[in-house]
Amino acid sequence: MEFEFDEDQRLLRQMVRETVAKSRSQPEERLWATYRELGWLEAPPVELAIVLEELGYAADPTPFLATATWFAPLAGRLPDGAGTGVCDGTGRFVLDADRADEIALVTRDGVVVVKGSDVDTERVAVFDPTLHVAHVNTADPNAQDLVPGIPDLALMGLAITTVGSCRRILDLVVEHVKQRVQFDVPIGSFQAVKHKAADMYVAIERAKALAYFSALTIAEDDPRRAKAASMAKAAAGECQRLVFQNGFQLFGAMGYTWESELQIHLKRAKAGDLLLGTAAVHRKAVLA
Repeated sequence: MEFEFDEDQRLLRQMVRETVAKSRSQPEERLWATYRELGWLEAPPVELAIVLEELGYAADPTPFLATATWFAPLAGRLPDGAGTGVCDGTGRFVLDADRADEIALVTRDGVVVVKGSDVDTERVAVFDPTLHVAHVNTADPNAQDLVPGIPDLALMGLAITTVGSCRRILDLVVEHVKQRVQFDVPIGSFQAVKHKAADMYVAIERAKALAYFSALTIAEDDPRRAKAASMAKAAAGECQRLVFQNGFQLFGAMGYTWESELQIHLKRAKAGDLLLGTAAVHRKAVLA
């Protein structure tokens, strides 16, 4: 299958990039209001993937991802405010559950939507302090009889967001190796450095292609959509592992510091792999 953005999609991508770049320094509440006003939550799957990739590139702190890809496909509508979904049957590590106005629960009796304030949630301390992840107490009467039912859109959303994070890591690495000098030359001129950067680029392009293929199958309601979503999630997990390793190594000791922007995107990429099943889990799903 050949896939290329049309003119409208290219314009959307440019608009999203410019908007995010101009507004990323604003408070989280204002960012969230801006995204809602622009109607990005209502975008169809491929266009939504374009938005999510750029938000992943900027390490977006809002509940956009959970609202658009965890809540909406389960509830069949957008929430009144922010939303999320408990879809893996465990109630553990639910994105934005601690700040969602509405939560969609996949139960034996179907999808049940409840107010976030009516569900017992507990935010979990994770390696990224800007990422909201919480446990939902399954003993809560509103959250009993949970069963697995992960939307394809949720897997695609995590995959393309991870791709965006990895793109930012690569851009930071390329900028760094052009400026860092060893033996009187930029380290980017060394063959080994070029090879590692090239490996990162190839991994990102592979994961990106599979993520957009997943979005396209969802848009077309293609019977391959479930398999494509798992393929995208697996490829994104494999991508972040290589990008994480090479990105840290090429940045040297600077990559371990809180002052470096690199650590923000490394954490986001890692979280994208861990949520709703790692690359290994989804490779098994594809084979099954």
